[in-house]
Amino acid sequence: MSDAAEGPPWRRLSQLPYAFGGPAGRGVIRATAEDFQVDELLGFTPDGEGEHLLLQIRKRHTNTLWLARQLARVAGIPARDVGYAGLKDRHAVTTQWFSIHLAGRAEPDWSPLLSGQIELLSRQRHRRKLRTGALLGNRFHLWVRALQADPRQLLARLEQLRRRGLPNYFGEQRFGHDYANLQQAQALFERRLGRIERRQRGLYISAARSQLFNQVLGARIEQASWERPLTGDQMLVTGSRSQFPAGQPEPLLQRRCRGLEIHPSGPLWGRGRPLVSGEALALEEAALRPFGAWRDGLEHVGLQQQRRALRVLPGELSWDLSQAGSLGLEFTLPAGSYATVLLRELLEARAAQP
Repeated sequence: MSDAAEGPPWRRLSQLPYAFGGPAGRGVIRATAEDFQVDELLGFTPDGEGEHLLLQIRKRHTNTLWLARQLARVAGIPARDVGYAGLKDRHAVTTQWFSIHLAGRAEPDWSPLLSGQIELLSRQRHRRKLRTGALLGNRFHLWVRALQADPRQLLARLEQLRRRGLPNYFGEQRFGHDYANLQQAQALFERRLGRIERRQRGLYISAARSQLFNQVLGARIEQASWERPLTGDQMLVTGSRSQFPAGQPEPLLQRRCRGLEIHPSGPLWGRGRPLVSGEALALEEAALRPFGAWRDGLEHVGLQQQRRALRVLPGELSWDLSQAGSLGLEFTLPAGSYATVLLRELLEARAAQP
């Protein structure tokens, strides 16, 4: 339960249920920035022409929002004219794309911004601004140090993740330091916040919406239904935006779900009629009953009802145990899914002290 004085009884990710019974060991992540590497998979080919310049940048120990502001400063444009597909971890080495709106302007000299922390890899013209979520996904290359785990149990858990996927929880990064974004969302819905930046406001709104999804997913895991359809579920097709109502979960539907062709979904709250019915609707209503003010607030800001898969399958998952006391992991996840959530199912992973 939240330790805040106000608001509904939301649960931190650490308090939500595990899919496979809890971590199979423990270890340390981010011992160095190079131990946590993320590369964006763009998912489209730049147009080669247009008013926007796409920059592919490798950064180390650098905040996405800070870098976006610096790019705007060097280009002499408003910060709103710099686009990016998502926020990336600061304490990591990340390869990320940014779009710079340069209508009628010459490309600036980026060299004052480049350093051992920031490297420009490529530049290409494009017709459109890079929007949040405009990615195929991310490739992760991680090292866990000071590993303490039974090798057989660890390998069994890795095989479970490769074969069955993982709960598609939103990671703690979504909620800000000590979940402060949820406290701010509460204040926003109660109209206690003054004027704030549009992007900051968006972070608070996204945090509340994400927490509602996590609450529902936690309830589905507790009910052992996160991998199978319920009556009235809304099913999402793997690798597609297609979705359809389940109705009664007949045998073919269940086989497709077991084969990871389709996935049950949870709500991304907004206006409109719920996209589920029957058993699925009853579960979601029970899980979200304490969150009436948040649901009203999300509807009031104009968001529409959407769905998110309850599980996600890591792509190309491989591991390396050749270094004593260390575990190397490499895998891909679609945009919006979190490597730290995969790690959570695998190990009790704490970040190294700075």
